[in-house]
Amino acid sequence: MLMATINSSIVLIALPDIFRGIDINPLAPANTGYLLWMLMGFLVVTAVLVVGFGRLGDMYGRVRMYNIGFAVFAVSSVLLAVTWQSGSAAAIWLIAWRVVQGIGGAFLMANSSAILTDAFPVHQRGLALGINGVAAIAGSFLGLVIGGLLGPVNWHLVFLVSVPFGVFGTIWAYLKLHDTSERQRAKMDWWGNITFAVGLIALLVGITYGIQPYGGHTMGWTSPLVLTCIIGGVVVLIAFGIIEVRVANPLFNLSLFRIRSFTLGNIANLLASLGRGGLQFVLIIWLQGIWLPQHGYTFEQTPLWAGIYMLPLTIGFLASAPTSGVLSDRYGTRWFTTGGMIITAASFLLLEILPVNFNYWAFAALLLLNGLGMGLFASPNRAEVMNSLPANARGAGAGMTATFQNTAMVLSIGFFFSLMIAGLSTHLPSVMEQGLLAHGVPAADAGRIADLPAVGVLFAAFLGYNPIQQLLGGVLDKLPADQASFLTGRSFFPQLISNPFSDGLTAAFWFAVITCLVAAVASWFCVARRTPAAAGSAPEPMGAEFAAVAGEAGLIPSELVTAGADPRPVTALPGEVKGAVRTAHGTELPYGVVTVTARDGRQVGRVPVAPGGGYALNGLAPGTYTVVVTAPGFQSDVAAVTLNGAGAVRDFALRGNGQVSGIVRSAAGGPGLAGATVLATDTAGGIVGRTSTGPDGAFELSGLPLGETTLTASLPDHRPQAATVHIAFGAPSSVELILDTARGGLTGTVTGPDGRPLEGAIVTAGDMRGDVVAAATSGPGGAYELRNLAPGEYTVVASYHAPAAARVELAAGGPATLDLRLGAANMRS
Repeated sequence: MLMATINSSIVLIALPDIFRGIDINPLAPANTGYLLWMLMGFLVVTAVLVVGFGRLGDMYGRVRMYNIGFAVFAVSSVLLAVTWQSGSAAAIWLIAWRVVQGIGGAFLMANSSAILTDAFPVHQRGLALGINGVAAIAGSFLGLVIGGLLGPVNWHLVFLVSVPFGVFGTIWAYLKLHDTSERQRAKMDWWGNITFAVGLIALLVGITYGIQPYGGHTMGWTSPLVLTCIIGGVVVLIAFGIIEVRVANPLFNLSLFRIRSFTLGNIANLLASLGRGGLQFVLIIWLQGIWLPQHGYTFEQTPLWAGIYMLPLTIGFLASAPTSGVLSDRYGTRWFTTGGMIITAASFLLLEILPVNFNYWAFAALLLLNGLGMGLFASPNRAEVMNSLPANARGAGAGMTATFQNTAMVLSIGFFFSLMIAGLSTHLPSVMEQGLLAHGVPAADAGRIADLPAVGVLFAAFLGYNPIQQLLGGVLDKLPADQASFLTGRSFFPQLISNPFSDGLTAAFWFAVITCLVAAVASWFCVARRTPAAAGSAPEPMGAEFAAVAGEAGLIPSELVTAGADPRPVTALPGEVKGAVRTAHGTELPYGVVTVTARDGRQVGRVPVAPGGGYALNGLAPGTYTVVVTAPGFQSDVAAVTLNGAGAVRDFALRGNGQVSGIVRSAAGGPGLAGATVLATDTAGGIVGRTSTGPDGAFELSGLPLGETTLTASLPDHRPQAATVHIAFGAPSSVELILDTARGGLTGTVTGPDGRPLEGAIVTAGDMRGDVVAAATSGPGGAYELRNLAPGEYTVVASYHAPAAARVELAAGGPATLDLRLGAANMRS
């Protein structure tokens, strides 16, 4: 993720060196398209493809897709670094391979969060996703510094720096990453993919060209091309939405938006990304075009120093993002996401108040504050969104989240540039004309230059070119040497643009303030009213559930699995009672009703227990309440809870009135089997009891719910056995479970005398008495399988008109393989 996002921003600072290296003037009208696509190509491609690649990860394995992304990224980085052309051919080559590099980045972005969510339990995901989020967003800031350092040395290094990491990452991921997700086989939604790609590309292309001048306008929002792209893109995306609700396996799982945490979390992330994305460009222009030249730096030096002077932003983010991830695992996400956005909004407001020619330490403090706010928000927001998803939708969900984030980056460039251009266009022409006239520029030339679109000034400042030198061109030769030197010096342009630029800054920063405050509101309401295992959360793997029941490996001690002691800490909001309902054996009870009554006996709240075992009631006034939990087949439980301005967390452990005893044997009437595991599950599949058999094979389970319960006995090297018993009140049930010795299987391939697989051969297995105990016919590829073979020695015969035989000995419980080859004498046409 760090590598992918560094490459998304590394060219921003290095663009001047890249264009000088390939001998192109990016400010020439014919070359503006190259400039825009060098900026936008990577972001547009990742925004379009990341959802589809997340879906592919769900279908074919997330690690496999992740590894493909690493390989594509590494190869494209090599081909970018070895660019040998110049002029337009080099620009097209670079743009094309940046697009391919974006394809690799989309594979990485779509599947990294899903892989981490699969690998980490709920109470550690905030930290894990926080570290990943730190890499993602920090990379977008670090790329500025790296590009500024490497570009002046040699522009090829800007792309070459990714190569060793790409090669190492490709090999490392292939060897070390293992897929823990369950693959969801489904048909690819091709119509959804096509309409989504066409609609989003058209929309983003329209926004990209909207900031270019058109006709006599400073921007191109009235251009037929821009209007066609934007309107057409919206129409196609509407068609995409209609398609997605009608196909069996949609690319964009719109039903996920029914999950409140997913929807509001993505809205908050989209708005935060809008503010963060445009901030990079505004700060770069502010530093390179005004502040750095005013403080003694040449325009050629400004790209590098702009990246260095923005480091406090990165430091703030790196300091707060991992910390907020750890703390949100313990205390919940709401205060961190909401507080982070409020802090970020405050930093934008203070930046707006800051003078254009600021004191650097005040500027650095505000950048640090901005980075701290973004870091506080990023990790908990991603954890909340990913925790809200069911396990089989994490790849698609992560892709959708990445799409919103990457799309917001492109949108923010369009919005911020438009606001900046609108602000500059109001006062810049008159101020520039007066300044040029005052220093000897002929009136006709001064008027013509002042009427040029403001976007050219912005691009020149953004690229580290001397804007006045670019604008005056051949006029400089007509001016006295001292006037020409002053106009192209380090002070004229910054002083000229400061006041008009301040108008653009005001509009841009107020836009960022508003987006961050709306994101803060969305974050406040994002947190679902649940415990970490409540409704809507992703179900944990069955292995984790078994470990929790058994209290194995010291991860969840049995003494903690009681009412009121949750090993995964949760917090309640003011006026809220929440918690989990479990069985006496510690597993979450996915049904039941929680009722809250006041001291006078009035019922003030009633809520069903969510499928994950969680409950939450809010809006309660301070006071003491009685909380009653009931569930079919279990004894009710009751507790008194006092609210004194804060919330309360109260878990319940319900016991059933049923009891069952029995014995596990190796055969009917045979001796009991010691150490066998006996699990009791209810009709919903939840584990309600667990024990092991004693030396005589006997076991006993109590506290079971009334009604039907399934008992399953298992023991290594034996076939598991299950039985359903009906448990009634006051009448202990008894059951006998027989575990046969596990039977093995034999598989292999039948081949003909030429070594080719032979389909249709009959394969039989005979025991030592000569009885045939298993038979099969070889299928395509010559494969066969003989099942249910007890340990012992067998004669295996393969025949295709004439037989071939071999002897094999099977060990207890283990599968074996035997390939059979028929000789020429066995074959008859």
